[in-house]
Amino acid sequence: MFDPAVIGPTDDRQRPRPLLRTMLGDVLRRTRLEQDRTLADVARAARVSMPYLSEVERGRKEVSSEILAAICDALRIDLADLLAEVGSDLAASAQPAQVIRLGAITSRQAPPGGAGAGGVMCLLAA
Repeated sequence: MFDPAVIGPTDDRQRPRPLLRTMLGDVLRRTRLEQDRTLADVARAARVSMPYLSEVERGRKEVSSEILAAICDALRIDLADLLAEVGSDLAASAQPAQVIRLGAITSRQAPPGGAGAGGVMCLLAA
């Protein structure tokens, strides 16, 4: 899975965050296995050593942008697709945010952009 890292001062409110190198490695390994390719095959195509690629897949090595591009080329995937999948995995592993319910605000005069049905406007806070 992923190795969590706690960043900043530790207290009860902090939650561990997965490391980017671990998430990248998970997606690279999953992609390679979906293609039914061996570690040796992809390492040879990317011109990296098999032990190094294995460590990248296990999230033990920080990979340079050049090596990451070579691995993506070897797997025949775009870097953008790799990063999108990592982002999707990160979003799926995130703990749900605390929900704060805001009351609806009624308005006699519609603001620019208009109000909802019945003159009700909902404000969202981030």
